[in-house]
Amino acid sequence: MNNRPPRSDAKHDEKFPALAHLFLWIDRPWGPRLIFWGLIVICAILLGLAFTYKNYSEVEAENIQGFFSVFGFFGFTGLILLAKGMRVLIKRDEDYYGDKVIDSEAYPEAELGREDYHAD
Repeated sequence: MNNRPPRSDAKHDEKFPALAHLFLWIDRPWGPRLIFWGLIVICAILLGLAFTYKNYSEVEAENIQGFFSVFGFFGFTGLILLAKGMRVLIKRDEDYYGDKVIDSEAYPEAELGREDYHAD
């Protein structure tokens, strides 16, 4: 179920700069899927092209067809897993800085403008 408000027609929406109109399709529901599958197709084409030429290298592993594709995939996956592990070490509690942080001041409740949408 989609809880988004209805969108205005992006072609006639003047609040975006002219160049931004070229990229508004990314915000559509099908935009991220198109990017994902487009990248899959590009990677498959590049992997297929790797079989069309002969590698000349000094290290024997580089002569294996598709080596750089597999190496890049596992290298990037390793970086993501390493970052997740580092998050455990680096992560701090929300109130780590306590009273020293600039936004720790209490904001007046009357000026927050909160609305109670569940009132009976």
